[in-house]
Amino acid sequence: MTVEQQFRSDVPEAGSAKRVLAVTGANHAMHDGFSDTLYLLLPLWQAEFGLSYGAVGIMRALYSAVMAAFQVPAARLAPRISPVVLLAGGTALSGLGYMLAGASAGLPLLVISLMLGGLGASSQHPIGADLVASAFAGSAARPALGAYNFAGDIGKMAFPAGASLLLTFMSWRETAFLIGGIGVVAAIAVLALLPYPPRLRQAEAESGPREAGPAPFRTLAGFRTLVAIGIADSATRMGFMTFLPFVLAAKGASLTQTGMALTLTFTGGAFGKLACGFIGARLGVTRTIIATEAGTAALIATVLALPVTGALCVLPLLGTMLNGTSSVVYGSVPDVCAPESRSRAFGVFYTATIGAGAFAPIAFGWLTDRIGLWPMAMCVAGTALLTLPLALSLPRHQH
Repeated sequence: MTVEQQFRSDVPEAGSAKRVLAVTGANHAMHDGFSDTLYLLLPLWQAEFGLSYGAVGIMRALYSAVMAAFQVPAARLAPRISPVVLLAGGTALSGLGYMLAGASAGLPLLVISLMLGGLGASSQHPIGADLVASAFAGSAARPALGAYNFAGDIGKMAFPAGASLLLTFMSWRETAFLIGGIGVVAAIAVLALLPYPPRLRQAEAESGPREAGPAPFRTLAGFRTLVAIGIADSATRMGFMTFLPFVLAAKGASLTQTGMALTLTFTGGAFGKLACGFIGARLGVTRTIIATEAGTAALIATVLALPVTGALCVLPLLGTMLNGTSSVVYGSVPDVCAPESRSRAFGVFYTATIGAGAFAPIAFGWLTDRIGLWPMAMCVAGTALLTLPLALSLPRHQH
């Protein structure tokens, strides 16, 4: 019995499926909000602890690297314990990580808190996405996954905006502690509201030894290409977003303007994920990727050339392009893998893409210390262009 079959037998009603989407979507929003609020805190940590750009990149990477490393283990462990329990536990752990950051008296404890938060966040993507895909049958799964993915961008807009407001009358430590408390409350809500699929071991005991399933990937070459595109896209997005606050600060932007810039970028990103899902269905995956990645490279160069006010006007469109690719690539993963291996495929995909996103700030931070902020940002734009030949190599049916 597959996890999908278990889950659907446990939540056959449409109302239950909608509840799964609502709860996992809200949880996704909170986790993405946690992750992207770090962009706002990085300049504050650099000033307080005297960090180089390379060290700033390492600080950002700690959260993402731990999150990436435990994606596949979380996906494999979930059906043997309980996807709901593991999802709630990870959410609580992320909240506690933020609370520990707020209580930290120095850099070592802050480092530990980032790693703890990343460990908790590792359960969210593979388990949340698989629960949504399992609750919605057939063609309904793609729009449900699109809504789940969009919910993450709501968190990206709301949490940095809220944090920038709190920072006007609170210290960053008090702000982090308050945000972490939201995570603990959210974990309790996940436990209370999500239905529980039966455990895999119990199902195996009832059904006997499992027969060999179908091949895990329908199109292995297509999956590998999607992962490669996702890696380059994630490196571009994480590299740019990590150092956007520093670019704006160099232009003379205030902390409030930086918070507004992040909110505008994430707002554009949310629109991009919705719009590019429809555009991808009409134009095809390859054409959509080429358009969004070429647009990303051009708009990064435009932001660098404009003053603060002009950059704020351009950032929503840049956010649309910056996040548009991820929606198309992410939504294509179920097309190239068997349903029985979907959780594993999501785990592998997120491990690779989030891992790339974790490495990118370190690499670009090291590069910034050596060649400067503006030349590094142009290298980020060049990374976006690496996806173009990869997109052209996708299987023909995805063009």
